[in-house]
Amino acid sequence: MNRFLLMLVAAVAVAMLGGACQSQAVGEMQRDSQKVQPENAQTVRAHLKIGAGELNVSGGADALMEAEFAYNVADWKPDVSYDVSGDTGELSVEQGSGQDVRPGGEARNEWDVLFSDELPTDLRVQMGAGESSLDLDSLTLTGLDLQMGAGKTTVDLTGDYTSDFDASIQGGVGEATVMLPSEVGVRARAEGGLGNINAKGLKKEGDSYVNEAYGSSDVTLEVDVQGGVGQINLEVV
Repeated sequence: MNRFLLMLVAAVAVAMLGGACQSQAVGEMQRDSQKVQPENAQTVRAHLKIGAGELNVSGGADALMEAEFAYNVADWKPDVSYDVSGDTGELSVEQGSGQDVRPGGEARNEWDVLFSDELPTDLRVQMGAGESSLDLDSLTLTGLDLQMGAGKTTVDLTGDYTSDFDASIQGGVGEATVMLPSEVGVRARAEGGLGNINAKGLKKEGDSYVNEAYGSSDVTLEVDVQGGVGQINLEVV
């Protein structure tokens, strides 16, 4: 990313976040553990909404979700809710009041969230300011909707998927890296606002980027990436 673009990214980030900053009382670190069982759900729609901080998502949970939260602004305590309707579970994890306020100085907000590898999951993530790492290769995804704010995000979609699904990634300000599978067909549409699009291991086909397995594999991963200001990296692993 060139110097001008870096300066532009910084300026836009300040503009986006400056008006949202409020005075938050920083106290002692608090830690909260949450474990949610699927109950009778056969599929799940999960929604994570974190206004500011660090988010890490991966698989390997023995339940529907196992999460560890650490924060030192009391108002940021996450609200976790779960309901089952029919055979579908609805999971919501949302940062508490002041969620549009970025951490500054000594303020910290860290989420480590694990999901079940076995339960089909439609995942929606709304990320404000901060960094996120979504290691989703082991999950049984039925869909992904990621909305970035300002910061850096890495998304691992290199799983050996057995069913088609769509992934939508909307970037704000910063850098998004999306790792894609080589054995599963991938068609990615990427459009940057002000920034660069790098497509490693993909070839241009019309208005899309495809990998070598596209058109020949039984499963297709459709990825739609909309960048804001910054850089989009698509990498076949």
